[in-house]
Parts: sequence; C-alpha cells; structure tokens
Amino acid sequence: MAGFYEELTNADKNKSLISLTIIEGQGMGSKALWSNGEFICRQGDEKVFDPFSEDLKGLDKTQIIKSQNSTLFCEFVTGEKYMVVCGAGHISIPIIRIGKMLGFHVTVIDDRVSFANTARKEGADTVICKPFREALEEIQGSTGHYFIIVTRGHRHDQDCLSQIIVKKNAYIGMIGSRARVKLVKDFLENEGISRELLDQVYTPIGLKINAQTPEEIAVAIMAEIIQVKNESKKTFGYPKEILGGLTSLELSDMPKSLVTIVSRKGSAPRDVGSKMIVMLDGSTIGTIGGGCVEAEVCAIARETARDKTPVLKKVDMTPGNAEDEGMVCGGIVEVYIEPVLD
Repeated sequence: MAGFYEELTNADKNKSLISLTIIEGQGMGSKALWSNGEFICRQGDEKVFDPFSEDLKGLDKTQIIKSQNSTLFCEFVTGEKYMVVCGAGHISIPIIRIGKMLGFHVTVIDDRVSFANTARKEGADTVICKPFREALEEIQGSTGHYFIIVTRGHRHDQDCLSQIIVKKNAYIGMIGSRARVKLVKDFLENEGISRELLDQVYTPIGLKINAQTPEEIAVAIMAEIIQVKNESKKTFGYPKEILGGLTSLELSDMPKSLVTIVSRKGSAPRDVGSKMIVMLDGSTIGTIGGGCVEAEVCAIARETARDKTPVLKKVDMTPGNAEDEGMVCGGIVEVYIEPVLD
C-alpha cells in the first residue's frame, strides 16, 4: 500500500479529501481516496467500495459506515496546519513555542530586524522581515492557515487584516482593545470590505480566561485555535510525521504496521483518527495514548508487520478490566492495525 500513501501525499488537501479503509469483512485492508464526489484512487478489492458511494456523498465527519458485507472507516484528511503570526513582540514568543509544540508550521512576520531575529531563535519555521502588507502577499492561504494579528499598532493591524481577510483561512484572530478593534474594522469597512466578513474575525482574541501575562495570553489564543480546529469533528487525518514515516525511503525496507483508532467510547486518552507506526524492531512513530494500551497494541502490530495480516482490535479500559494493569482512564477504543505493504 506504499503507493496509496504517495497518492495521499500528493492529493489536494484544500479540497474535501477522505481516506477510506475496509477494516472488517469482505475486502479487509483495501484502501481508497474520495474527493469531491468521486474515487480518485483505489487499491485492493476495488469493487468493495461501490456500495458506499451514496453514503460518501453526504459525509460530513470521520466515522464508520457498514454495508451488508464490509465495514468502512472514513477519515477526513486535511493538510499541514500553518500558523502565521503578524508581529514578533513579547506575546508572539510564547505563541511560537506553543504553536511548534502543537505541530503547526509557524511563520512570523515583522519589519524590525531585531524582532525577526528573536522569532527565528525561538524556533519559527519561517521568518519574513518585510513590511506586513508586502510580506503577506507571499502567503497564499488555505483551509489550514491560522492567522494571528498581534502587531504594535492599529495601522499595522489594518495592513494585515486587509490582506488576510480575502485569503482562504481556518481562523483569523486580532489582538487589541475594543476601541482599537473598532477603529480597524470601521476603517476597512469604509475601504469596501463587508462588515459581515469583518465580524468573523476573532476579537478580542483568545478564550476568556482572565489572561494577563504574555504567556497566559498566548495560552488563551492557542486554546481558541485548538477549539476552532477541533470543532469540525473531521480529525486531522495523517500528521506530517506519520505520513513521512509511511513514505520514507530510509524506512521502506523495514516491515511496519500502521495503527489507527477507529472508534472510541468513554474517556479514552486519544481521539478517533490518532495514529502511530510500529516497526518490526519495536520502534515507533507517533502515539495512540501511551501506557498499557499502547504496549499491548504494539505487540500485536509487530506480529502484523511480520505476517502481513490486518487486525481490528478492541481495547477495554473501563474499571474492572483495566485498573489492575494501570489503565485507569476508562473507555473503550477499537484500533485497526494494518501492515504497510510495498
């Protein structure tokens, strides 16, 4: 199935893209990609997907669908998450750190050399040291772009928002007092930008947690972004580290399995769609929650990598079944363990 993951890597993730896997029954292990109302790739038993075509047309979240003969796991796939921070002042520094910790590709824009250098030292992936308006012309935007406007003045806010508001995005947030925000919005409305569009901007930025320090404000902002990101219930699909491990030439000769949580009940540690790769030698990429759950699944995954047979496994962590083993979080998860075939 290595070819499938290459197709997945190259697919346009700005369009609706769904990864499909038969996890039980006829055609178990077969995979496909569905985008904009049609199959764009099928591997394995291709005909096994036909009974699901009508259900796929109305799909709006990651879920399991069953037919008479097969069970299909349908997972929305999104592209890499990009965070664009306009301004490299004192609030931006913890934003950069948290953004990197959460797996965002972080771009920082500031027209001051010393501030841009600080952002670079703090770990930003890309730093653009140019006037805001000019720098934002270099950023196309996408459904995976999260824009944070934390500049040093309302005129810079105006320059940023006027450029960003017309770009495709997942989130736009702007810091500032109500008076400052109103000044910016009124100016841009007079410039011809609709009030309805301007009112979609998250202002005041961040969740209301009575944040005061730069670090607390950064936490409030990133918490709001997490909330927005996760509201869709479509999961994140394939994180960069997972997709990289599946397509890496260096790892191509190492037998391995891909583990995916396909259903979840109760307070399991990770959500549906969480993934990890387990190599035959026991090394892993990613996590499905750690602890005894992961240890048990890893042992099965190594066997799967060896004998090339997929497995659908239910793990019960409810009290009475798991406490003796240290799995006290509760809940039940089903994991699909599949060999990664050449």
